Amino acid sequence: MTSPTRSLEVDFFRGIVLLIIAVDHITGSVLSRFTLHQYAFCDSAEVFVFLGGYASAAAYTALATRRNVSAARRRFLKRSWEIYRAYLFTAFLMLIGGGLLMALKVDTPMVLYTEWPNFLARPFGLVADIALLRQQPYLSAVLPMYSVFALAVPAIVPLAQKRPVVALFGSLLVWLAAMPLLRFLPGTYGEAWSFNPFAWQLMFMTGVLARVQPISDDFHAGKVARWLTAGAIALALAFAFSKLFLETQAPPGYMKQNLATLRIVSFAAIAWVVARAVYAGWIARLARKLPGIVTIGQQGLVCFIAGTCVSLVLDSALRAMGVLGLGRYPSHWILGLIADGIAIVSLLALARFWADRKAAKAARVKGVGLPAPRLPVMKGPLPAHATNRRDR
Repeated sequence: MTSPTRSLEVDFFRGIVLLIIAVDHITGSVLSRFTLHQYAFCDSAEVFVFLGGYASAAAYTALATRRNVSAARRRFLKRSWEIYRAYLFTAFLMLIGGGLLMALKVDTPMVLYTEWPNFLARPFGLVADIALLRQQPYLSAVLPMYSVFALAVPAIVPLAQKRPVVALFGSLLVWLAAMPLLRFLPGTYGEAWSFNPFAWQLMFMTGVLARVQPISDDFHAGKVARWLTAGAIALALAFAFSKLFLETQAPPGYMKQNLATLRIVSFAAIAWVVARAVYAGWIARLARKLPGIVTIGQQGLVCFIAGTCVSLVLDSALRAMGVLGLGRYPSHWILGLIADGIAIVSLLALARFWADRKAAKAARVKGVGLPAPRLPVMKGPLPAHATNRRDR
């Protein structure tokens, strides 16, 4: 059952993004050829961070209203710790994965990305670096940024509510200074933080503002909104044409690390078109038909961790098959589809299991489902006051 404070559309999009993140990191995936990064200068990362800001603002304001501000602050302090623990667990899983790949002699660069060779060279030093965020193994790097954002939520959400212009322009100023500020982050090398939080906070803040300063129905119904929609569609199509027919090589990594302007504009165009679809009610109707994806979105953290492991395993398996000659045409796309199917089914099953587990735990806490206390059995005629009122 969905909490009344949750957004069906947000959970649906989070579920889709988690599935995309999993398949996008599988070499040979067929579905990844049709995901956002193929047609736009942004990808699922922008969507996920934006939705994270939106969901965080919704959760903070709901808890502050239902209980008090102090309770909301404590919840996000705890949430930051939860994300940091999830990061450590994911990093540990990546190291184990790297060790298994090396033991199995699978020829894949994933061994280097998981930091396993570095762990063999200096195990205690690497563990300390991971704990201090100085090095962040493959696919775990987004979580430290989220941990920082969770700590900032009690400050930025009230600011966005009371002074949205100050919040927006302050966030823009931090984004403009993101590259110089990057050197103040703990890190053993420049790319230690795959996501510069000083840059990506702009996307998170945009999500916060979208929640606490929503666009009015009057604006949606006006001509300006229709012109914006037409312009956004034209821009998105232009970017898609450029990606499909003009781009000859992948953009440098620092453009994603520091959230380049092109990525922001590309995301904004798509986000506005999607927002119009949400306003029209199309996304809600689609979400109700695909409740499994909504459940994945509701169990975001555990599904993210599982998705990293599933993608690493499937990517390594496909690479091994390719080395053995099993991944050549025409079987390569079949293997890719099988890998995609395994990833999707795995996340759907895990999300359902985890949701049921949490529901059962909540029921135990509330005492729901416990056997009703047995009433004493009374012998003989009922007392007068216990007879049916209609017989009186």
